[in-house]
Amino acid sequence: MPVRLIALDIDGTLLDENSRLPEINRNAVAEAAARGIEIALVTGRRYDFATPVARQFPCPLTMIVNNGALVKSSDGETQLVHLLPRRIAARVLDEAGGFRELASVCFNRPRENQVIYEHIDWEDPLRGGYFERNREYLAEISPLQDCLTDDPIQVMFTGYANQVREAESFLSQLPFAPEFSLAMTVYDKRDFGLVDVIAAGCSKGATLAEWVRRRGWSREDVMAIGDNLNDMEMLQFAGLPVVMGNSVPELKSLGWRETLSNEQGGVAAAIELYAFGDA
Repeated sequence: MPVRLIALDIDGTLLDENSRLPEINRNAVAEAAARGIEIALVTGRRYDFATPVARQFPCPLTMIVNNGALVKSSDGETQLVHLLPRRIAARVLDEAGGFRELASVCFNRPRENQVIYEHIDWEDPLRGGYFERNREYLAEISPLQDCLTDDPIQVMFTGYANQVREAESFLSQLPFAPEFSLAMTVYDKRDFGLVDVIAAGCSKGATLAEWVRRRGWSREDVMAIGDNLNDMEMLQFAGLPVVMGNSVPELKSLGWRETLSNEQGGVAAAIELYAFGDA
């Protein structure tokens, strides 16, 4: 069946190791859109952090952001929202006090106070660059639970890879863990990771499936490309899953089609080979 929708992860997939969009990927995506294929960026990034990537394309995009918690068009119109109940967010923060320095709370807000930390270390060697690039969206509130005046999109833990793995293991064993979902992303080469606490049942894959149903399509109409653990459900849903050459071993072990790495224009290679009917 022809591909009607291409779901693309951003970091480690669409972008290269320097977080730049290769021209070959840009051109392939634009050509796919010109052929009538819908393009969805499906990412753990917030909408405003994903928008600079979306603006590099000359075509409208569907933006499935925050690991599936929010869907917007590339012009900012909200299509779907799956918020995390504030009582669950508060319990997570209460229980995970040992990981408080890694924690932030993200909200669906126009600009200011989108991401709240208890304390921001602007000189943080790992996260300082992110803090600086997102300065206008960040705020500090102590204690962090006091920011929960409305339901957030997610509680997010970011840090060194081993810290985030410990946080994910701890969160997954909480007695009320069935009341939320976890989305884990780890970049071992950068020694960086993040785990998002989002609404129960929410994931990139679940929201992509919901969006596809709204369009009147099926999973067989979907091609998905990803590289990391939080892409698992999206790839499992897609009728045509493709993993990047730089993917984590957990994805490569599943026997899905594999394209080139993100340094080699793997997204463009996959689109040309599979979506344009050359294979």
